[in-house]
This record gives sequence, structure tokens and C-alpha cells, in this order.
Amino acid sequence: MSPGVRPLVLETGPFPLSALIAQPSGPPRATVVAVHGGGMSAGYFDGQAHPDVSLLTLGARLGYTVVAVDRPGYGLSAAHLPLGQNLAEQSAALRAALTHLAGRFPTGAGVFLVAHSFGGKLALTYAADQDQPDPTAPPLLGLDISGCGRDYAVDPSALGDPHQFGQWKRNWGALCFYPPGTFRAAGALVAPMPARERAEAVRWPEHFTAASARVPVPVRLTFAEQELWWRHDEQDLAELTRLFPTAPFVTVDRQPGAGHNMSLGWVARSYHLRALAFLEECLARSGATS
Repeated sequence: MSPGVRPLVLETGPFPLSALIAQPSGPPRATVVAVHGGGMSAGYFDGQAHPDVSLLTLGARLGYTVVAVDRPGYGLSAAHLPLGQNLAEQSAALRAALTHLAGRFPTGAGVFLVAHSFGGKLALTYAADQDQPDPTAPPLLGLDISGCGRDYAVDPSALGDPHQFGQWKRNWGALCFYPPGTFRAAGALVAPMPARERAEAVRWPEHFTAASARVPVPVRLTFAEQELWWRHDEQDLAELTRLFPTAPFVTVDRQPGAGHNMSLGWVARSYHLRALAFLEECLARSGATS
């Protein structure tokens, strides 16, 4: 872990979720909750190959509490959930974990989700579930999602095959996008993708359309220059923005010099700063700027 980052356990009721937390020196402006993708872990947001890579240390320096959560089926919960959970179950678990978090630490103006790949699917599901708000959970300010679209650039029928998720080129892109030592350090971040999660990935395009129609908060989607899992030409991106009728605003960005795992690459600081700038826009529009 990076300096200032420490482990944390969040309770959901039936099982614990392991996490990492970094806190600012004073009261937080808001709390950034980082949600990793399939086959990864919370450490994805605390990369060790270069000091500029960690979202946790950057966010804490800029006045936010940052919590990176191991999703259900990963980390401490893997022993309780060997097959993982579907997205609806993960959303309920995340809500319980964030309620527990808010009971232990000040969360500032609320929670902002920064999510990658399959974690973006959970973030959209969680946001859609805000139409049944839990008054004990901290308010949701917005979503910043990378590496997750609606339509796959691969054959969806093959997504249930665990070997598909080991495709190096699709997951990483060009070697030059990452600091030296990234792939040696990444060995500690990789985890088996639970079977229920793999199976649900096939049905994602329909789930995206249903979830995006109910998202009530601002959304930012980012696609890497070498994003090979998802369709993201100009027509695809225009269609994506139309699928959020209840979101106050939707932004779609491209990240040059990046592959799918951009939060571990040379562009990590650039991407994370843009994500936090989007959080500042959400705070300004909500009136929570102090």
C-alpha cells in the first residue's frame, strides 16, 4: 500500500467487504468510492509502479476521503461467496457497506463512485437503485466510469468463458502505456472472476439500457485510446448519452495514450484528476461547494 493508505473492513450484514482507505488531513469535501473491475481487486486504485498512479493518495491530498472496495466475491468476502453475486445483490451489499462507512467516518457532501470495467456495471446498477433511496446511506453525488459501455466489441456469447477475461491485449493495450514494474506489481491485484459475475456479463447490454434510464445523478464515461472490449465510435457514444434521460448531465471523454486498465498507466494521474474535476462539477451543481 502507498503511504497514508490503510486497510479497512466494511460490514454488509451477511459478510464483510475488505477495502483500502486514505483520508485528508481535515474534514473531507466528499467521499470517493472506487469500484474495481472483473478479475481485479481494490488495489487497482492504489498502483505501486509509480507514485503518481494511486487514486487514493491523490484524492486524499486534494481533500477527499477515498475508499477502494473489494466487490462481493473478492477479498475477504470471497470465502463467503465463492460463486460471487449478481449485480442486484452486489448493489445491495454496496449500499450496506456505504451505510456502515458513513457510520464510522465523515463522508462530507456525499459519495462519488469512480468505477472501472465491471465495477462500472455495479456503479450504474447502484445509481439506478437510488429510486428507492435508503435514508441511512450517504447521498450519491455522481458517477465516473471508465472502460465500460453498452455494446461489446467481442462476441457476447463467449463472455461466459473464463479464458475470455484473460485476454492480455484487451485488458492492457500497448506495453508503453504503463510504468516499468506495472505487470510485476499487478500480480498482487489480480483475482479470479466469480462464476456468477462471468455469466451475468453476457446479459449486460439489456441491463445497461434498463439501468441507465433510471440513473438520477451526473455521469461521466471515459474510453481509452486502446479500449478493445467495447464499441465506442462516435455513433456509439452519441447513443450512450441518449440512454440517460433522468441524469442531470452526461459527459463522454476519451483518454489518449491509454489501454483498458488506465488507472495503472502513465495516464492515471491525468484520468484521476479529470474524475475529481467532474466530482467538483457535481458538488458545484448541488450547491455543496464549501
